[in-house]
Amino acid sequence: PGAGIGRAGAVVVLAQVWRGAPGQALLSRVLAGCDIAATGERTARAAGVACGRAKTSDIVDAVVVITAMRLGAPVVTDDPTDLRQLADSVGAPLVVRAP
Repeated sequence: PGAGIGRAGAVVVLAQVWRGAPGQALLSRVLAGCDIAATGERTARAAGVACGRAKTSDIVDAVVVITAMRLGAPVVTDDPTDLRQLADSVGAPLVVRAP
């Protein structure tokens, strides 16, 4: 973690990026320093509401936004547009940091 910030990730993000290939050694090292947050029914419902309001079907981005909102954590991404749209749709403050 940089600058005293812990790292967390949503389980759906792990599923989206993990392929179990030998070439994912760097990703594996990054994940070793993360707490992977399970996605329960409450988060799933909130993500569904966010998708509906933002008129998108990207549940992974929605879960990222809801998880970050609940943890009070920033989101690290180089493409914040969709995440901001989802956050705005549910009135959630979203802090975005570049990787």
